[in-house]
Amino acid sequence: MRATSALLSVLGAVDEFGKAIVREKLGGPAGEIEAFIEVPLKLGDGRTVRPDGLIRATRGRRSWTALVEVKTARNELAVEQVEDYLRAARERGFDAVVTVSNQLSPAPGEHPLKVDGRLTRSVQLHHLSWVAIVTEAVVQHEHREVSDPDQAWILGELIAYLSHEQSGAIEFDNMGPHWTTIRDAARDGTLRSRDEGVDDLLSRWEELARYLSLHLGKELGADVQQVLSRKERNDPVARRTASVRSLVEDGTLACTLRVPDAVADIEITADLRARTVSAQLLVDAPREGRPKTRVNWLARQLHGAPSEVRIDTSFEGTRQTTSEFLDAVAADGAVALLPDQRAVPRRFLVTLTRDMGIKRGSGQGSFIGSVTSLLEAFYREIAQELTAWTPRAPRLPEAEPPVGDETEPDEAHSLSSAESVARVDEPAASDVEQAPPTAPIHHYLAD
Repeated sequence: MRATSALLSVLGAVDEFGKAIVREKLGGPAGEIEAFIEVPLKLGDGRTVRPDGLIRATRGRRSWTALVEVKTARNELAVEQVEDYLRAARERGFDAVVTVSNQLSPAPGEHPLKVDGRLTRSVQLHHLSWVAIVTEAVVQHEHREVSDPDQAWILGELIAYLSHEQSGAIEFDNMGPHWTTIRDAARDGTLRSRDEGVDDLLSRWEELARYLSLHLGKELGADVQQVLSRKERNDPVARRTASVRSLVEDGTLACTLRVPDAVADIEITADLRARTVSAQLLVDAPREGRPKTRVNWLARQLHGAPSEVRIDTSFEGTRQTTSEFLDAVAADGAVALLPDQRAVPRRFLVTLTRDMGIKRGSGQGSFIGSVTSLLEAFYREIAQELTAWTPRAPRLPEAEPPVGDETEPDEAHSLSSAESVARVDEPAASDVEQAPPTAPIHHYLAD
C-alpha cells in the first residue's frame, strides 16, 4: 500500500511524470490525473474485488479510467486476480487494467501473464515494472527537467523512496534456480530443448534484455528499445522456439538494443560454451576515397577504445573478410585490414568480448553484472564515439577572377606554361612594377 500510495500520488502531483506514464505508456489522455487507492468493486456474480488503485485522466469531455494492481519485492502477479479486475473493468466500461510489479515484460508491449483473450477485447491490459517506473522518473527528473521546482522535489523524493532497498522496488538480480544446470549443460553440449529449466532461463534472459534497455535508457536519458522483427513481435511462440534452438545448438543467448541516433543497433551475445559475453555493431564503410582512407576513417574514431576490440571487414564484390584486433590496426595501419590494395571495404563489424560471470545472482562475478558492465563499456568507449559516414556536399566550380581594367594583367597569370619555363631567369614579380588594382564595377558601368 505504501508503494501504491507513493506512485499514484506523484502521478497526479507531477505533470511531466504523470503525462509520461499515463499518456505515453498507457495510452490515456494528457489531461488532469486523479488517483484513488483500495477501491471496492462488486462483480456480476456477487463477489467483491478490491484493486490496489484506480487512475482517472480527464481531458475535455474524454475520461479514461484504469484499475491498478501492485506487487512489490518478489511477490508475483496472479492470473486469477488480474482476470477478475479485467471483468470488473469491462462491466463498468473502464478502459484498462494496469499491473505493477518487479516482473519484467518479455518484450515491449507484452504482458508477463497469459490471461483469457476474451477479457482484453474491450479492456486493455498494461504492465509496468518498477524498473521502468524508476527509469521514467529519473529521465524526467535528471534529463528533461521538471518545470515546477516543487514538483521536481516531489519527483526526487519518489526516486529516493523507490531506490531504497525496503521499498520493494528491486532491480533484476537473479537468473533463476536452473541457471547453473543449464549453463553447464550448454557448455558440455548435453543440453536438450525439453530439459527442465530451459523455458524458465529463456524467460529470464528476455527479462534481462528488457532490463538492459531500461538501465541504459536511464543512464542516457533516452528511449532505448529492444529490437524485434515484426514476426518476432507478433509471434512470441516462434520467437521462443528460435531462442531455444540457439541455446541448444550453439549455447548462445542474444538480444539487440537500439539507442536513438546511435550509428547502429547494438547486439549482445552470451556464449555459454566459451563463457564470454560480446557486444557488437555493424558500420557501413565510406563510399568514396581509397581503401586505406576508408579504413583510417574508422580507426580514427576508435582512437582510445580498448585494444581488445576486434574489427571484421567485408569487401565489395567478394566474400573474403579480414579480422584484426584494434592494437594491430593501430600498429600496422590500414594494411592490417586490407588483403590487398585493391580490396574496397564495404562494412566493419566492431566487437568487444569479455569474460562471462557465472553466478546466477547480481554483483561481482555474476552473469547479470558481466552483461551489464559490458554494455556500459561498449557504449561509452565505442558506440557513442562512432558516427556514420556522410558524403561531401556537391561543390561549385572555382569562381572566375574579377574583371580587370584596361591595364596589362599580372604577368604571372598571363604566361603560358612554356613561356614560364623560358623566362625563369627573369626578375621576380615583386621586383617589377605591379599593375594597378582592379577598378570597381561601377566604373565600368559608368563608361
